[in-house]
Amino acid sequence: MGEENHTFVAEFIFLGLSQDSQIQILLFILFLIIYLLTVLGNLLIIVLIFMDSRLHTPMYFFLRNLSFADLCFSTSIVPQVLVHLLVKNKTISFMGCMTQVIVFLLVGCTECALLAVMSYDRYVAVCKPLHYSTIMTQQVCLQLATGSWASGAVVSLVDTTFTFQLPYQGQNIINHYFCEPPALLKLASADTYRTEMAIFAMGVVILLAPVSLILASYWNIISTVIQMQAGEGRLKAFSTCGSHLIVVVLFYGSGIFTYMRPNSKTIKERDKMISVFYTVVTPMLNPIIYSLRNKDVKGALRKLAGRKSFSQRR
Repeated sequence: MGEENHTFVAEFIFLGLSQDSQIQILLFILFLIIYLLTVLGNLLIIVLIFMDSRLHTPMYFFLRNLSFADLCFSTSIVPQVLVHLLVKNKTISFMGCMTQVIVFLLVGCTECALLAVMSYDRYVAVCKPLHYSTIMTQQVCLQLATGSWASGAVVSLVDTTFTFQLPYQGQNIINHYFCEPPALLKLASADTYRTEMAIFAMGVVILLAPVSLILASYWNIISTVIQMQAGEGRLKAFSTCGSHLIVVVLFYGSGIFTYMRPNSKTIKERDKMISVFYTVVTPMLNPIIYSLRNKDVKGALRKLAGRKSFSQRR
């Protein structure tokens, strides 16, 4: 079980999502299906955008970055969870835990910034269509994408440094299914106030600021759409905005709940289930909601399928 009180922790033990073996099997099947859909959906988006020249636009450039972030995000957590659902000994080394936190925060925080950038791109496209090509130039898109990855890296570095500079002695059982700063802080052998404040400050930067920008962008988009004459165009725009906002609420809402509230000494089962939304569910939903419902992507998919069937006939 736990280490001796004076020794530093060499590995952590996860309690996981459930202790019931039957529930674990059901969760394994569910998570495996979700993970396969996540990988296939996001890889498909990356390949389609790369191969179809009609998709070489700012929106799809950001979508390709989002799909890559989703792939890394899901892969940094779900495969390990799948293994742990089948074995009794759910352990991870100290360095393995640190690596997981670094990667998970890097791509997760990058995704937070990318979703805000994508909402700004949609705002310019809908509210300033005549100036779109002059505002969203290739250079601007590259800068926005680079800025998103850089902000993810900075937040990851700050949160990881503050989390792992704390001593971890004795207690090494994490009531969670992966290494995450709020869960790790409960095991620290020192006062965690400074670390909690640093994580909260980073949460303001990478959660509250982007979600505010997203809500402002969509408010302006909806206001513009209401003034449209064509009923069909208005309905389509509302449908798109609605589906995007569902993902935003799920992703940012669950992230804010986990990272922006006072840290209690125990993790409740509800907390673990809420984290499933941003670690497992949204990486699967993003390619469906942002891309696969889009007529341009459907066209590219048909084109690719047609090319394959033609080459097979030959």
